Amino acid sequence: MTDKLQNTLKNLPTTPGVYFHKDKNDKIIYIGKAANLRNRVRQYFQKSRQRDPKTDALVAEIADVEWTEVETELDALFLEAELIRRYLPPYNILLRDDKSMTYVRIDHAAKHPTVTLTRRPLDDNAKYYGPYFSALTVRRALKYLRRIFPFSMHKTSPSRACLQYHLGLCPGIEEHKTDLSHYRRNLTKLSKYLQGQRSQLIRELESDMNKAAKEQNFEQAAEARNQLQALRGLKQQIVFGDKEIQDISKDKGLMELAGVLGLKSAPKVIEGYDISHMQGTNTVASMVVFRAGVPNKAAYRKFKMRILGNDDFAHMNEVIQRRLSQKNIKLWGVPSLFLIDGGKGQLSAAIKARDAAGIDIPMIGLAKREETIVVHTQKSNVAVDTVVASATGGFVSSSPEFMEILLPRTSHAVKLLQRIRDESHRFAVSYHTVLKRRSQTASWLDEIPTIGPMTRKKLLRTFGSVRGIMQARQQDLEKTIGERRAQILRQYIRAEHKSAK
Repeated sequence: MTDKLQNTLKNLPTTPGVYFHKDKNDKIIYIGKAANLRNRVRQYFQKSRQRDPKTDALVAEIADVEWTEVETELDALFLEAELIRRYLPPYNILLRDDKSMTYVRIDHAAKHPTVTLTRRPLDDNAKYYGPYFSALTVRRALKYLRRIFPFSMHKTSPSRACLQYHLGLCPGIEEHKTDLSHYRRNLTKLSKYLQGQRSQLIRELESDMNKAAKEQNFEQAAEARNQLQALRGLKQQIVFGDKEIQDISKDKGLMELAGVLGLKSAPKVIEGYDISHMQGTNTVASMVVFRAGVPNKAAYRKFKMRILGNDDFAHMNEVIQRRLSQKNIKLWGVPSLFLIDGGKGQLSAAIKARDAAGIDIPMIGLAKREETIVVHTQKSNVAVDTVVASATGGFVSSSPEFMEILLPRTSHAVKLLQRIRDESHRFAVSYHTVLKRRSQTASWLDEIPTIGPMTRKKLLRTFGSVRGIMQARQQDLEKTIGERRAQILRQYIRAEHKSAK
């Protein structure tokens, strides 16, 4: 062990956090979490401890240790998962499998809203929070949170109040023990906690408690008081957020990116965009949001493209136009930096839409082939300095309009941008897949005016299949859906018969 490493171990704090083991080339080789950083990191170097061969190999390569302090162990859990996905350290192989990730699912809009765990988020209008690598830890966290914000975990609506209701853990909406609107407000509070909005939630509860007390609604005031006290007590045990856990000044990717691009400060919020389609069909765009270097999944958005065909430039222009509409700016705010998946063409199309909206936020591209950062010399609104890029081991090539920055693959800035780009690609592909499956199950009935979902169901129930509908007699169609609709349907049936010949 070197003198430098010994001095580092002496300065380790006793707080929860995430630690980074580095080799002699300053490359991150392992990322771990700890409830007590000093105790956990020092364990690696205790000669009395028996270690497996993998750990022996890891310790032999450790030349330096860095760390980020967080508030609680669960904060460390989330931050560890995100940084492993970004840096892919060689000794974290066991945590690379996406199948091990767990999400918290809340279906606010359902008639019987529930809170459940899942490993496969779907496009089903529910809210998903995560991902988390340890399902056990997430379940333990939800046990604490359920005492404050009672919620149902039933997969099907029960016929009567369950045992959890009598224990104060379930709202009991199946027997109207709790008003549905009140239950949904509780779920909204739970969602805010999962999103890391602890401080805001505490202020809201204080306001609700004072307002209810003034109106002499003492039962409601007592409920808000109890939630408030439980939240404050919970702060030292479990935290479930993804926005307040990372000190932006300690994220080397953000700080390095700010230096390379000449930004005045590290970009607090970065939005990434990608287009997905198959030969110009079912074209969609994705918008992912990274806050303080970690994903804020509640802020993700998806767009179904209105422009038809296979034109990535036009589609990128469209999605930025829609993103920067006055309505969406008011609802979502604006980021510190736009990241466009693509090269000069995609970036130019996006910049054109941004300028048309009168916004001057920095915008860059990331070209896949060499992971090159693409910057418009005049319109990207960044102060790119060749000397700064060269100082980080990068290479810059420029033309009258564009500058391309090729940083080493080990660069923290490149890894951050890759992570955002890959996440935007994953989100776009998942939405495209949903639309493609829907189109594969659609029929020519879907395109007939006046024939809505309920009418289609009635026709299929009566005649058994699309083929049965096409062979049905006019009088049978009129009897089923009425004379006017039957006439319109008959016209489409004739056209379908002609096209089949």
